[in-house]
Amino acid sequence: MAKNKKTETTTVTEPVRTSGLFAYAPAPESPAAAGDIAGSYGHFIGGEFVDSSGSEALKTVNPATEQVLAEFAQGTDEDVDRAVKAARKAFGDWSALPGSERGKYLYRIARIIQERSRELAVLESIDNGKPIRETRDFDLPTVAAHFFYYAGWADKLDYAGFGRNPQPLGVAAQVIPWNFPLMMLAWKIAPALATGNTVVLKPAETTPLTALRFAEICQQAGLPKGVVNIVTGDGRTGAALTSHPEVNKVAFTGSTNVGRSIARQLAGSRKKLSLELGGKAANIVFDDAPIDQAVEGIVNGIFFNQGHVCCAGSRLLVQESVHDEVLDALKRRMATLRVGDPLDKNTDIGAVNSAAQLARITELTDAGEAEGAERWSPSCELPSAGYWFAPTLFTGVTQANLVAREEIFGPVLSVLTFRTPTEAVEKANNTPYGLSAGIWTEKGSRILWMANQLKAGVVWANTFNKFDPTSPFGGYKESGYGREGGRHGLEAYLDV
Repeated sequence: MAKNKKTETTTVTEPVRTSGLFAYAPAPESPAAAGDIAGSYGHFIGGEFVDSSGSEALKTVNPATEQVLAEFAQGTDEDVDRAVKAARKAFGDWSALPGSERGKYLYRIARIIQERSRELAVLESIDNGKPIRETRDFDLPTVAAHFFYYAGWADKLDYAGFGRNPQPLGVAAQVIPWNFPLMMLAWKIAPALATGNTVVLKPAETTPLTALRFAEICQQAGLPKGVVNIVTGDGRTGAALTSHPEVNKVAFTGSTNVGRSIARQLAGSRKKLSLELGGKAANIVFDDAPIDQAVEGIVNGIFFNQGHVCCAGSRLLVQESVHDEVLDALKRRMATLRVGDPLDKNTDIGAVNSAAQLARITELTDAGEAEGAERWSPSCELPSAGYWFAPTLFTGVTQANLVAREEIFGPVLSVLTFRTPTEAVEKANNTPYGLSAGIWTEKGSRILWMANQLKAGVVWANTFNKFDPTSPFGGYKESGYGREGGRHGLEAYLDV
């Protein structure tokens, strides 16, 4: 099932919703900028696109139109074995290269990503459903930055704090989610290659296209064959990959339930494991916070990428004395959000990634209403085709409500109140997750005190959802363990 016939892509025809102040003329990006999308894809193994050993194929669709974009192979155990063997064969030469030489390949990949950023951004929006403004202005710059950053580390591993001459682990099995397909690929592949490991990566079954396009970039960069291998498929393929006996390292980003399963599967195997799982972050607003700035942070915290963010600020904790003021300002701001065609540069909120995810969001929000929380969404005309969910907030929420406990992974915000900093900490920590949190206050001493009390891997102060390749990211409790990004991200791929 190697690449062959091409498919046509279409855009959403419904007009972008207008706000109360401005009417926005459509400003669509051309889907043709995504380049050629083959009708079918095989795997990328040993530096080449190859047919699957099996006959089963899956389909990826444009979430905004429900149009089938391409077919791709359902990876079999034999496909996974071929990929791991190719990575094992390439490991000796790749790990023996001087770090400066490995770094050159990473620099080359980073530059090609920059050169092809428009193509990749459009392809990501088509396959994922997120707005082009986000893929263009956030995802792709972050992807390139991670390759540049770890290219710089490749010849400096002796000075990373892990002892002299740290050694790579071997073959890294990497399984990534659908919410940030290309960015999660960069977070995992860049440090793995910089440290001398080889890789077999499985993208999510709803968003395989940018990973397959990245395989073309590896060819364009002249990366030695077998250093990066990409096998597509659903959870069966992922399970075959993570359980393969010749894999030395497993890195997984995704749901907590699957993370638990992988941890059980690997127990006693001596494989190194890092997990980045779910979250239910608290975004905490004190009475001295700059309200307008906080509202922008709240909106970015939960409605960025349609709420498909593991560290989304999905629980808003507001000090009682400013609750009404914050809610009024937040509702006014939500009324200006534009929902529609992901390829329109005016769009704030794109399509939900899949029918299955839309069903889960709907189920949990219906449960929130049934439990007595008050639901509100701005007036919002949604497109007639595709998977869409209006930005939503719940008030009158208690800590026992399902919408305050479960990760919804959609554009849904639950609002709770607190009176004292101690109460805010108790409510923020009252979750099995521990990935991120946000604090909004003018008092630096309060920020530092809160940050020390909150059980979260990342704490943002007077901002939210800010990422940098030099800064480690990861969680505690059921949000996983291990860190990605920064110097700390090297450790996961070194024998230390």
